[in-house]
Amino acid sequence: MKQPLHKTHYGWVIVVVAAMAMVATLPGRTHSLGMVTERLLADPAFSMTRVQYGEINLWATLLGGLFCLPCGYLIDRFGLRLTLTGIVLALAGVVLWMTKLSGNTALFVAVLLTRGFGQSALSVLSITMVGKWFRGHLSFPMAVYSLILSLGFAGAAQVAKPFANDDWRVVWGGMGWLLLLVMTPVAWLLTREPGALTHSAASTDDSAIPAGTLPEQADDNSPGFTLIQALRTPAFWVFGLSISMLGLISSGLSLFSESVLTSQGFPVEAYYNLITLTGVIGLLVKLPVGHLGRYIPLGRFQAIALVLQAGCLVWLPTIRTPGELTGYAVGMGVSGTISTVLFFSIWGQAYGRKHLGRIQGVSQMLTVLASAVGPLLLAKCHEQTGSYASIFQSFAAVTLVLSIASWLVKVPRPEDALLLNNHSPSLSTNTEESLA
Repeated sequence: MKQPLHKTHYGWVIVVVAAMAMVATLPGRTHSLGMVTERLLADPAFSMTRVQYGEINLWATLLGGLFCLPCGYLIDRFGLRLTLTGIVLALAGVVLWMTKLSGNTALFVAVLLTRGFGQSALSVLSITMVGKWFRGHLSFPMAVYSLILSLGFAGAAQVAKPFANDDWRVVWGGMGWLLLLVMTPVAWLLTREPGALTHSAASTDDSAIPAGTLPEQADDNSPGFTLIQALRTPAFWVFGLSISMLGLISSGLSLFSESVLTSQGFPVEAYYNLITLTGVIGLLVKLPVGHLGRYIPLGRFQAIALVLQAGCLVWLPTIRTPGELTGYAVGMGVSGTISTVLFFSIWGQAYGRKHLGRIQGVSQMLTVLASAVGPLLLAKCHEQTGSYASIFQSFAAVTLVLSIASWLVKVPRPEDALLLNNHSPSLSTNTEESLA
């Protein structure tokens, strides 16, 4: 018997809610803190230098990354709805509390909690929601999710822009109230568990639904890797370290792009043009990347992205003209989009959904820790050499090694966990080509 349309496709509602949840992580992200950095430093309620603020941000990010681990457990233990609602409420409370505080110690605690609940825990939840609801090839649903959240981030920046000269507490308070009055009801009213709808996905008419876009109901009985089993596979570390490397590079460049470009003779405006162009390229290629991800083996697709990324990093220190800068933006936009969509897709597709929260909790923690280190590495390199060129060359070398590993790695399937549970001496001999 064919299910009603709204039941068959409720997974797409989850995609929208998950994207909204990722946008709701803004108070815990570097871009959002960057919008109020100067106003925070000028606030008489605090007494800190830029270096002290940088140290607060570094340690808050590192410690906040630990929130990924319990979040993964909570998702697998209590489900999406309760966990999402609880974390959104916690983040809203911290953001609103932050507008009332004074003193550097209190600020550190507040930034730590926004990093923990926002950048870490809520990010894990957001990505896991889509992975829990969809089976098969996840690249296209994740591309749609990525497209929506990109538009959401861009819209949030435009909403905040008119308040650029207001007290930072106005901006922060607005985000807190939006979390409380908008995101919390959405989380509670629209989030459903994969098994909450009546009938199983097996009873639907699959013929009109593309592979990877069918919500799966029998989540509890589906095969899947435990966290320990996933950590023992090379694919976990290859994909986890690849996206962590992208996060490390992106965080460093986000903080010092203006310095990098002006040192190469570009005006300050080039920095903003680069951000805009890279974002536009990402929006344009997300859906094509998601479509190709259903046909190209994930490891080889990741390898292509990493080679392109390495080439851009080697090229960056030599760029001197606007045309070259445009080419760099296109290359980084395409490579970053491929890596991001694959990072969103790989965990549920390779390891199943039974323990997906824990698995994605660890993978997200890797990216958070890497993003905290990136700016420090660039700053140290510039301090010691007077240039960023050598660090970009080092990043490129590591990226090329990861690209080779990505090309060669075997991506497991959720069914391979059954062999491990039956004490099979090795994983299935099926290579990642079976996923294509």
